[in-house]
Amino acid sequence: MHLSALAQLGLTGLLVALLPLTMVWVSSDANKYRKLVWIAVFLTVDLIMFGGFTRLSDSGLGCPDWPGCYGSANPFLAHEHIVAAETLMPTGPVTVVKAWIEMIHRYLAMAIGVLIVAMMVQAWRQWRKNRRQEFAPALPTALFFFVCLQGAFGAWTVTLKLQPVIVTIHLLLGMGLLSLLVWLGGRQDHAVSPVLRADADAAVLRKVRALAIFSAVLLALQIALGGWVSTNYATLACTDFPLCGGKVIPDMDFQHGFHLWRELGKTAAGHYLPFSALTAIHWVHRNFAFVVLAGIGYTVFRAWKLPSLRGTARLIALVLVLQAATGLATIYLNWPLAIAVMHNGGAALLVLLLTMLNYKAKFQLDAAQNRNIQHCIHRDQRAAAPSALSQK
Repeated sequence: MHLSALAQLGLTGLLVALLPLTMVWVSSDANKYRKLVWIAVFLTVDLIMFGGFTRLSDSGLGCPDWPGCYGSANPFLAHEHIVAAETLMPTGPVTVVKAWIEMIHRYLAMAIGVLIVAMMVQAWRQWRKNRRQEFAPALPTALFFFVCLQGAFGAWTVTLKLQPVIVTIHLLLGMGLLSLLVWLGGRQDHAVSPVLRADADAAVLRKVRALAIFSAVLLALQIALGGWVSTNYATLACTDFPLCGGKVIPDMDFQHGFHLWRELGKTAAGHYLPFSALTAIHWVHRNFAFVVLAGIGYTVFRAWKLPSLRGTARLIALVLVLQAATGLATIYLNWPLAIAVMHNGGAALLVLLLTMLNYKAKFQLDAAQNRNIQHCIHRDQRAAAPSALSQK
């Protein structure tokens, strides 16, 4: 790709980022850094959903090179190449519509990268001025390197022709980026409204915190399995529920289904992937969902009892129900694109909410432990006072 095309591409990403940056700049909110972080969170959820739409509409190779489109900064400039490819294969991976879907996805990703660079620069500037904890630059800097890694996997997604393991890791990194941004947003919220006291003792909060971490791990595993279903196009491998192909345990090929390093639709030996392998992929994701529902559901039950966590727990419960409903709808309604994208968005919302729950539980636990430390200090001081008087 020529240097001029790269410059045009970078300028396009910057122009897309100017809209949210302008919204932050003209906002009446006194804490503009906090607003910038939460706008980036919102756009990252949008990016994950649009990435799902790109994948599910078979637009991942709408532009078969990276970062541009046939060496150009946008599909307008590459129109001749795109039309030629579409003429040869009208239902192939390259069409005018698919090229635009793919490039819009890339422009949005670049815009979020610009926002993260802005966060990192501002954090370092403020940290050098006043050393305020909410501007500690370690997390914004980690976000910068994380988004660069995500960009690399975005490139490999194209250059390795949608290899399932690469696309699944790309999805997981997107969810990880969202989680880090939400954690940073929680830190900014905490600076505005710090936790003054814990509403439960440390033992209870420690259990809730452990459950929240466990739920986050379960969700990460389920998202990986869901990504594996999506990237292998195994959603319709089972078209009934709760059975699969009329059986409780259908014919399944786990060896080929879960062999990670292979081409899309192929076995490691280069043969076509058998249908039983797709059935195995779908069946594992479907049944692990029951484990996830039970684990997160129990976490919600325990967190609901604490007033400071009840609001977040209520939202997690709502999204969990909607996520189960959209998962079933993809089976019964033959995988309509809109519902599949909603299912992808529901996973992103669960990541967002579980990260918030983990953050709040952590700081509630810190507050409870600080309260216990202060109580011990006061008790020791009261115990020491009589002995000091007797010595006099």
